[in-house]
Amino acid sequence: MTSADGYDVRDPELPGRLLVVERDALVPLLRARSDADFAVATVACPGWSVRDVLAHCSAALMRVVENRFEEGVFSPESNDRDIAERADWTNAQVVDELERGMTEAGPVIAKAGGALDGIALGEWVHAGDVRDVLGEPGAYAGAGLPLALRLLVRLSRERHGIPLHADLDDVDEALRLGDPTAPSPPARYIGDAATLVRLYAGRPVAGASYELAGAEAEELNIFG
Repeated sequence: MTSADGYDVRDPELPGRLLVVERDALVPLLRARSDADFAVATVACPGWSVRDVLAHCSAALMRVVENRFEEGVFSPESNDRDIAERADWTNAQVVDELERGMTEAGPVIAKAGGALDGIALGEWVHAGDVRDVLGEPGAYAGAGLPLALRLLVRLSRERHGIPLHADLDDVDEALRLGDPTAPSPPARYIGDAATLVRLYAGRPVAGASYELAGAEAEELNIFG
């Protein structure tokens, strides 16, 4: 796969489609969960509960919808303030806002020229964080995976990630991620797509079966 494979061409509607696909799967799951489940501590986001992750996600999406990007937005301090502002909300209210954000943010992201595309991928990864800790199937996979992979490839290139050739067990087409113009030969990954997503999102991969040659796992993280 080369830089002429179509992954460098932005599809402005793709982030919104990813959010809607995940909305339709995640929101009913959350509405069926008990309040105790919202208090479960997450693994991927130390110090945050499931509710905290969801509150962060809903706040981020509403910032997109309402065009509220003050200085320092999405910093750890800003994220903590967003969560604290929702401390008195019910879990149902948090889910309601998340549903609204996942519905309304797509058109705004589409018009932003690519600057906000990473937010959609981040929201999808956070949905995986929640699924993972609640023991639900489809963490970092599910119906949104093909869309997420396309977005991941493009963002890894735009952010000049190290070049990597990925042969995925569960996807027919090999992926070429990272900067295609880098002079170094690409690293090689063999494994499933969900584990690849975990690596690029800086999520734990303990117990996963995969091969990575030519790079260290932490070098792949494009979220910092």
